[in-house]
Amino acid sequence: MASARAAARNVLDRVRTAPAAFVRHYRARHPHPVGELVHPPHPFGRALGLVAVVLLGAWLGLLIVGSVHVPVGPMDTRMTLRPSLTGGTKINVSPLGALELDSHTAPLRLDVDLDSLDPDRARALVDHPERIAGLQDEVTRDVQAGTLDLALRSCVAVVLGAAALGLVVYRRPRRALTAGGTALALLVICGATAFATWNPKSVLEPRFSGLLSSAPSVVGNARSIVSEFDAYQKELARLVTNVTKLYDATSTLPTYAPDPSTVRVLHVSDIHLNPASWHIIASLVEQYEIDVIIDSGDTMDHGTAAENRFLDPIEDLGAPYVWVRGNHDSRTTQRYLERLKNVHVLDDGRTVNVGGLRLAGIGDPQFTPDRSVVARGDPAERTAGSFLAGSLRVQRALGAPVDIAVAHNPVAARQTDGQVPLVLAGHVHHPKTEQLPGGTRLRIEGSTGGSGLRAVEGEEPDPVSASVLYLDRTTKRLQAWDEIRLGGLGLTTAEVSRHVPQENEPGATPSAPDSSPAP
Repeated sequence: MASARAAARNVLDRVRTAPAAFVRHYRARHPHPVGELVHPPHPFGRALGLVAVVLLGAWLGLLIVGSVHVPVGPMDTRMTLRPSLTGGTKINVSPLGALELDSHTAPLRLDVDLDSLDPDRARALVDHPERIAGLQDEVTRDVQAGTLDLALRSCVAVVLGAAALGLVVYRRPRRALTAGGTALALLVICGATAFATWNPKSVLEPRFSGLLSSAPSVVGNARSIVSEFDAYQKELARLVTNVTKLYDATSTLPTYAPDPSTVRVLHVSDIHLNPASWHIIASLVEQYEIDVIIDSGDTMDHGTAAENRFLDPIEDLGAPYVWVRGNHDSRTTQRYLERLKNVHVLDDGRTVNVGGLRLAGIGDPQFTPDRSVVARGDPAERTAGSFLAGSLRVQRALGAPVDIAVAHNPVAARQTDGQVPLVLAGHVHHPKTEQLPGGTRLRIEGSTGGSGLRAVEGEEPDPVSASVLYLDRTTKRLQAWDEIRLGGLGLTTAEVSRHVPQENEPGATPSAPDSSPAP
C-alpha cells in the first residue's frame, strides 16, 4: 500500500510540474472528465438524419434551380421536375386547365407549363405552310433538348442543394459531400425507374380537367338549383359545348376525330327524370357528330304515365335513339317510347340496324317502384341475360352477328360474354369497363342525370356521366372511348378522358395516331 501511494504521488507531482504542451496534449486526447459517459449516435439515427437532409436539400434545389425555359415549336414552355408519389406528366394550359399523362411511375413528376405563343414563330408557320410538314420533328427535337437540359440542371440542383444543407447541418465537408453524392444517386435511381416504366402510349389516354373561365355565375349551390333549374340547364348545356370544343382543339389524337370511317356512339344511362340531360345530350350529339345514341335504361324514376311527357325531347336530339327498359321504367314508359319517331326500343333479344351497327337488347325483368311485387334480385337478371345470350347465338348462326348488346343491369349483361364484342349497361351510377373472360368488353355507364333531382339530397351532388364510343365502320370493333364527367347539380367542373383498348385484349383493334398534323 505504501508503495502504491508513493507511485500515485509521483504521478501527481509529474502532472503538476508538466509543461503546458503536455497538458494540452493530454486534454486533447481525453476531452471528457473521468467518469463522464459518452453515447455515440445510433447508426440508424445517423442514416435517417442523412436521408432527411438529402431529401430536403434536393427538394430545395429543385425548387430554386430545377426548371428550364424551352421553345417547343411556336410555343414558349417551362419544364420543371417536382417530387411526386405517382409520377407522370402534367401539361398546364393556364387558365383553361391541365392535361395529365401516366407517362411513367417514379417519385418525380414532369410539369410542362405552356407560357405563351411566340408571334414570330407562329407567323412563320402561317406564311410558310410547307413548314408544317416538319413541325412534328421540330417539336420532338425541342422536347428532347429541353428534357436533356432539365436533367442536367436537376442533377446540379439536387447535388448542390443536398450538399449545402449537409454543410449547414453537419459543418463537415466530408458529410456534405456524402449528402450530395447520396442525392445524386437517388436522382439517378429515380431516372432509371422512370426510364424503365416509360409508357409512350400514355399520350393516347390523356385526362383533361379544369375550371372554364366562362363558368356560369348565375348557378349557385345544390340547394338553390331547384328554384333556378331553367337557368341551370341552359348554362350547363353551354358548359358542355365549351368543354367539348376545347377538348377537340387540344386533342392530340386525330385518328379518332370524326371522319367517315368511324361510327360514333353516345352511351347514356340512368337519367332519372333530370331535364338538363336532354340539353347535355343534344350538345354532345352536335359537338361529337354522334351517329347513334344508346340509353341503357332508368330514364324515368317511377314509370308513371304522368312522367311520359318528359320523353318528348328525344325526337329532336339529332340522332337515332336506342333504348332498353331499366328497373325504374315501366311497360307504360316502353309503349310510349315505341310511338315516338326516331326511337328504337330493344327488348326480348330483338335486333335492329342503326347507324351501320347491328344492335340487340333486353329490358330489365324487374320494376322496382311497384312495391306490390317482391323483387326477384340477381337470379331474374341472370335469366334475362341468358335469354339475350341465346338470341345473340342464334343471330350469329344465321350469319348476322350483333355488334353491340344492351342490358340495364350489369348482372344480365355479363351473361352475354363470348357472344358479342361489346355489351353496354348502367344501373350502378358509377362508370366502369371490364374485359370479361370470354372476350366480351362490358362498358357500364354512370348516371347521365347525375342521379336525378334526388342528387340534391346529399352533401355533394353526383356527377353527370356519358361516354362517346368510337367504332371502326368496317370491322365494327371498338377503337377508343371518351369518358365525359361533369360536376353535378350546381357545379361547373368538367373532365374528359380518352381510353383505348389494350393490344393484348381480345377484339382490340387500336390503330396508330394519324401522321397528319392537327390544326
